Amino acid sequence: MDLFHLHVPAWELIVRSVVVYGVLLAGLRIFGKREVGQFTLFDLVLVLLVANAVQPAMTGPDTSLLGGLIIIATLIVVNFALSRLNRLGVLRNLLESEPTPLVRNGRRLRQAMDREGVEETELLTAIRGHGLEEVKQVRLAMLEPDGSISVIGNDDAVSSTRRRRIFRRHRD
Repeated sequence: MDLFHLHVPAWELIVRSVVVYGVLLAGLRIFGKREVGQFTLFDLVLVLLVANAVQPAMTGPDTSLLGGLIIIATLIVVNFALSRLNRLGVLRNLLESEPTPLVRNGRRLRQAMDREGVEETELLTAIRGHGLEEVKQVRLAMLEPDGSISVIGNDDAVSSTRRRRIFRRHRD
């Protein structure tokens, strides 16, 4: 049976998988402060195409079931290890960004909004989601590392909201 016969050494599959994982992680880190649930349609298409494109880079000439299982196990172990190191703070500065102020004392920080890809409508939606009507009512609004926008109003009330659109059901 060819299902369990590797066409390349197992170590090669492991190295290929780790390198591809690292490059994809770096690329997604460059995306900024977005969660998977916040990906746009364009982001989703990109991830699907990248996944299809890198598959041969990980498997090389190997098409065996065993090779696929080695790759899956490698990716799971690497992901688990990095998440543990991140929780311990070892990689936190590398993998997570710092919060970014978007509004300070009622004034939009346009350069920060542009750099982080936060649109005016997103900011205003987040502000309204906190029960405030205008930017001038905001003492501080921060784009958090998880993609949420935290808002501190002039009345010191603190809350946060997800960065992308909030869909509400309309009752007939």
